[in-house]
Amino acid sequence: MRSRIAYEEEMAVLAMKCYARITPVAVALLIPCGAAGAQGRWDWIVAPYVWAVDISTDLETPPPASAVVSRRLSFGDVVDKLDGAFQMHAEGQGEHFGLFADFTYLGLSQDATRRIFQADSDLDTRLFEAAAVWSPGGQRFTGTEVFAGLRYLDLDIASTITPTGPLGVPQFRVELDESFNDFMFGARYTWAFGGRWGLTLRADGSWGDTDGTWNTSIVANYKMKSGAWYFGYRYLDVDAQARSVSTDLVIKGPAIGYGFAF
Repeated sequence: MRSRIAYEEEMAVLAMKCYARITPVAVALLIPCGAAGAQGRWDWIVAPYVWAVDISTDLETPPPASAVVSRRLSFGDVVDKLDGAFQMHAEGQGEHFGLFADFTYLGLSQDATRRIFQADSDLDTRLFEAAAVWSPGGQRFTGTEVFAGLRYLDLDIASTITPTGPLGVPQFRVELDESFNDFMFGARYTWAFGGRWGLTLRADGSWGDTDGTWNTSIVANYKMKSGAWYFGYRYLDVDAQARSVSTDLVIKGPAIGYGFAF
């Protein structure tokens, strides 16, 4: 029979072998957790903003209606005809990855009288964007960034045309009420200068349910203690078709907002 000392020595060796096998796995699991605890804090920005839009729409239906209805509203018209509006941007960023979401709602109505017809039009637009951001640079919210995600667009456009000429053409209605889901891909570059100033150039496109949506913007920011002021210009062009009605919607204009940082 083995002595008690020999047995205890054998069990000690076995325990050391098990410890040697388990420790690298434990270290591999714990180091990322420790790193995340030390470096995993994200910086967040929530920015309500105002987009002083200039909107133009072209609605076209095929025969037998064969109608083309064009509308353009400047910012002064939008303010006068506005039924409702809400705009918000939120973004968070870690060391090299981040997320952002942007929501815009515009509700407009317009009555227009022309030489040969009268048109009553309504426009409700809901635009939502969500994307993941890859930032290879060492400083957050600066340098070159690439993003990919989804763009959701809900359009409700309707125009009732009442001819006023002597030909006796009956009243007709042109409308588009549809939702569109696109895959969005783009890039942006942010240049920081002067201590408090920054300038961001962004360009992206999305495809899927629409025939193509293009978005560009240039935004300057000025840092404050609690966040930053943002002001710039944005251009959005949507080409979509649903139920035999095609539309070309262009929304553009200056924007201003304040981003709360935390």
